[in-house]
Parts: sequence; structure tokens; C-alpha cells
Amino acid sequence: MIILGIETSCDETALSLIETDGRKNPSIKILENVVLSQIDLHREYGGVFPMMAKREHAKNLIPLFKKLLEESSLVPRLKIKVESKRRKESKTLSTFNFQLSTILEREPELLKQFLEFIPTIEKPPIDKIAVTHGPGLEPTLWVGINFAKALGEIWDIPVEPINHMEGHIFASLVKSGEETPNSKHQIPNGEKIKMRDLEFPALALLISGGHTELILIRDWHQFEIIGETRDDAVGEAFDKVARIIGLPYPGGPEISRLAEAARQKNLVSEFSFPRPMLKSPDFDFSFSGLKTSVLYTVKKLPALEDKTKMSIALEFENAVTEVLLTKTKKAIKAHGIKTLLLGGGVVANIHIREAFQNLEQENAHIKIHIPKANLTTDNALMIALASAIRKAKGTPIVSEKQIEARGNLRLGKSPQHK
Repeated sequence: MIILGIETSCDETALSLIETDGRKNPSIKILENVVLSQIDLHREYGGVFPMMAKREHAKNLIPLFKKLLEESSLVPRLKIKVESKRRKESKTLSTFNFQLSTILEREPELLKQFLEFIPTIEKPPIDKIAVTHGPGLEPTLWVGINFAKALGEIWDIPVEPINHMEGHIFASLVKSGEETPNSKHQIPNGEKIKMRDLEFPALALLISGGHTELILIRDWHQFEIIGETRDDAVGEAFDKVARIIGLPYPGGPEISRLAEAARQKNLVSEFSFPRPMLKSPDFDFSFSGLKTSVLYTVKKLPALEDKTKMSIALEFENAVTEVLLTKTKKAIKAHGIKTLLLGGGVVANIHIREAFQNLEQENAHIKIHIPKANLTTDNALMIALASAIRKAKGTPIVSEKQIEARGNLRLGKSPQHK
């Protein structure tokens, strides 16, 4: 089975093709994986500008899809219609012209490019399309969803909606190449990968620009949110603190860079920031107060020199890491966790990765899976993988007719106290 993954939840336009044997513990071959980032466009706004992101997705999906097909191992089987672009009588673009115009009516540029390219090629051997339908920015989600629906309609391919956070969870199960968690090893196209074993009960810590959640996993696809942020997500806090001390967007990598430089110099921070909710009886987080503490500290400073920025970044990152680690350890103990999974863009942070690697060394009975750094950010490979795992585990999917963009989509049940 060949699965096309589509991801447009924020500011990365991403597509992926994988081939899976469909077994319970599937063997998966990565045919192609492409990501086009919009970071440079949004930098001047200090964050993602939703309508610009939507326009960029609509503009870039067809060129990226063409690149995906050309560079994948599907090329020998992909036939270009050069003989006057003839169309078969059944399931042709002309047959579905009205449906396509309806599906892509909100994306006129995408519709135009779709009509110019798709009729010129034979249907590639894609068996299923997996697309992110939430959470994320609803305008950008709709672009990917409508693109998936249009391809599904014209080629008669089933479309499966995938929760973005589920993708982040299963990205940590990829086993390929170098097994050093901090490695920047890129999984080469054509490589076969295996998914790591998952022993239950498992726990996922999802940390990104929009989420900070602890997910209890009692069995495959049985998710329960047992802890989450009550205000800012951890990645959001990184970006806001970076802005406070004059660092460019995206702020997370900049904070990390300064903090690592401080450690290399053996710098001891001159500041002390709070560890919010560190001793609360639940598994929830709060980072707004930490961010505010940095703001008040900066306002009192006569000047914000490079060494001072470095000192602030170091203490802030230490505070965040301590909170994440403490809350996670508490949840592990309370629920008898056997496997811990990390997912989300903030997992790329070197200090946080190392802290959780040390946690595994201290607790031999717990297996900790950390995704490769290049699989922590938004990508379509994780969406295709999530679909493959659902197929392998026999998990029912939502009917394609019910696919809608859900910006605030949740992963499983929430804590009872909420």
C-alpha cells in the first residue's frame, strides 16, 4: 500500500509518500518526503500570519506535489500524458470538473494549478491519502484538506483525516539509520524503516508552539490528556521570551543557541526565574508567569547586553526543562508508565533532549523514544506513518465525507477536573 501524506497545519507545506506492507508491525519504505518552510516570510511579523500561510500553501502544493512525484521511486511508473493530453471517459477531470470547482472554490490559485497539471499525468499508484485535519490554523488546514479531497475525487482514492498530534507521537517510533537521538541523520529516500515497539501503558509528552500536553496511552489509539498547559504553550513561551530580549523569530532556536553558548562558557546565570506549578498536585503546566518574570526582569535592567541575554536564556531554558521533567516524572510514577514518547517542535531543543536521555539512564525500566531532530518539526511523513499504523492496528477511521478543518481538535479525552 502506498500512502500520500499531506500536512498544512501551520507554516510548513509538506508532502510524503510511503509504502507499507500493512502488517501488524509494518515494514515501511520512505519513497519521498518534502517540506517547504515559510519561516522567512513570517519573520517580519514576529509569528505566523495565517492568511499569508494559507496563500502560500495554495501556491506551493502543486509544485511541491510535482517535485514529490518526480523525485520519488514512483517515477518509472508515472506516465506523462504527452499524446494531446487525452482523458479517459471514466473518472476523468472533465467528469468531475464541477465537483473539483466546488471542492477548491476557496482556493482559486490551487484550482488553476490543479487543472493545469493533474490532467497531464496518469494516476500514480497511490492507494490512500492521509491529511492533517487538526489541530492547527483552520485556514491553512482547509487548503490541505481540499487538496486531498480533490485528488481523492479525481483518482478515486480514499482520504483519511489524521490528528496532527497523533503524527507527532508516532514520529518518535521511527527506527532508522544512526540511533543517536541528537543525530541530524536524514532518512534517505528508498530506505526501509521499522517502528519501535510500544509497551503499555505509555505516556507522550507533546511540546510545541501550540501545545504542551501529557497524553496517557493505555493501548494503540486510546489517548487521554492527563495534563496540559493552562496558558502559554512551551514553544509559545520560548518565542515570547526571545522577543522580550530582542531575538528574531522563531525564538526557540535562538534561546537554545544562547543557552548552549552560556553552558560552553560555564556561565552561571545571575537570574532566578520561577518554576510554575512545579509542586501542584496535578500534571498541568503554566508558562505565562515564567514569561512575565522575564519581562519584569528585563524592564529593571539598565541595558540588555549580549552576556545578559545569554544569562536570561540559560536560566529560562533551565526553568522550562525542570518543569517539563518534573511533571513527566510525576506522571510516570502515578500511572506505572513503561514507555515515554516525546513529540513536537520543542523536542529539537538540545538541552531538553539531553535531560530526557538522562532520565532514561536513571530509570532502566522505562523506555524513552525521542524522534530524530528532523522529525520533530511539522512534516507529512509523520502523517503518512500515523495512517499506516492505524491500518496495521485495525483502528477505525473517520469517513472521508466527514473531514473538516478543526483548529482546536483534541487528542482523546481531557482530565476530569477540566
